[in-house]
Amino acid sequence: MASERRWAEPTRALPLRWGHYDDRYVIGLVLIVSGGIQLQGSNTWSLPLLLIGTIAHATGWAIMPARGWRRMVAVVPATAQVWILLAGPLAMWTFVVPYLCWLLVRHRPARIDITVLFPLASGFLLPRYFIEYSAMLPALAISLAVFVGSAWLARMIAASPERTRGIPLPSSSQSR
Repeated sequence: MASERRWAEPTRALPLRWGHYDDRYVIGLVLIVSGGIQLQGSNTWSLPLLLIGTIAHATGWAIMPARGWRRMVAVVPATAQVWILLAGPLAMWTFVVPYLCWLLVRHRPARIDITVLFPLASGFLLPRYFIEYSAMLPALAISLAVFVGSAWLARMIAASPERTRGIPLPSSSQSR
């Protein structure tokens, strides 16, 4: 019986020019989330906080361990989306943008694109129940939970063996 290799994050195999994978991943994720929260908690009376949140959010995307072009492609649309969310719960459908950026930066295969439907559906359903900007916190919390759940589902699908798609894995004698 051929031994199967254990799945690993595709970004772990990348040669990093600086830093360590775990440090860049955790710090990048913290900056992305905290920068987004900083922006959502700001208003026109606290313009420096808008700037700090924007810089933190963009920096988080820029330091995530991934191929350079993927990180740079993700920075602009993901940061713009966080600004669009300042419009309130009616813009929750735009959460699809950073989700797609996350899939790009995490080097997910194309077969997981179906998971985009969950953040998209959430983004269109939430404004039916959360209309005013005062309801932004629960709408944002629900959207973030859907985002994280979809990202984990995408990871599980990416980690699933190829044979689940009907394609047999090559045996160890064939792979030489």
